[in-house]
Amino acid sequence: MISDITTRSLDALNAYGQTQKNAQDTDSTGGADIVSSFTSALDNALKGAIQTGKTAEAQTAAGLSGKGNMSDIATSVEEAKLTLQTVTTVRDRVVQAYQDVMKMTI
Repeated sequence: MISDITTRSLDALNAYGQTQKNAQDTDSTGGADIVSSFTSALDNALKGAIQTGKTAEAQTAAGLSGKGNMSDIATSVEEAKLTLQTVTTVRDRVVQAYQDVMKMTI
């Protein structure tokens, strides 16, 4: 049986490979595709974060009804917590970058 950590590692590896492929494709097609590639990467990341939260909610609801496995519940809640921390950190850095750009003189 493949462990949950191995599965997540493979998912991350596939995501990095897809991002690298998209980056290489945009190098040959021009600058306009970079914006759409960034937008699609950000969109996919946000959809993944939302899905992680929904999975954690479903696992928690199953646990409260007595039907869930405690290790699965703990794993999904911790994964949702880590995802939320990551999204918050990225948001903070984007806001900081925007503020830095707005402080620049023209």
